[in-house]
Amino acid sequence: MNPILNKIGTIFIPVSNVEEARDWYCDILGLIAEGEILYGHLYIVPMNGTGIVLDSKIYSEDNIIKTPLFHFNTNNIERAYEYLRSKNVELTTEIEHNHWFNFKDPYGNHLMVCKC
Repeated sequence: MNPILNKIGTIFIPVSNVEEARDWYCDILGLIAEGEILYGHLYIVPMNGTGIVLDSKIYSEDNIIKTPLFHFNTNNIERAYEYLRSKNVELTTEIEHNHWFNFKDPYGNHLMVCKC
């Protein structure tokens, strides 16, 4: 039996300001920005499924995610695109193949939304 499970537990995202990042991520995900900042540099975003941890200790320009490592799910790609546009989020692609698009967080990390 293999001791390493084929399940992703959490994804760490480097951010320069964990409090601002908490507020931004919670805002775009429709969550209340509550919960403590752990050890002065970690915030666990309350997710369904695989977790996200915002971490200001690992932030540097070299650590910015330059291609999406994961995607946020949506049932309506057009509505998701317009929602982020209305929040002045930097969209880095149009909706591609009526299925996905990319955007950046305020720290330069590239993220994706995908219709699943």
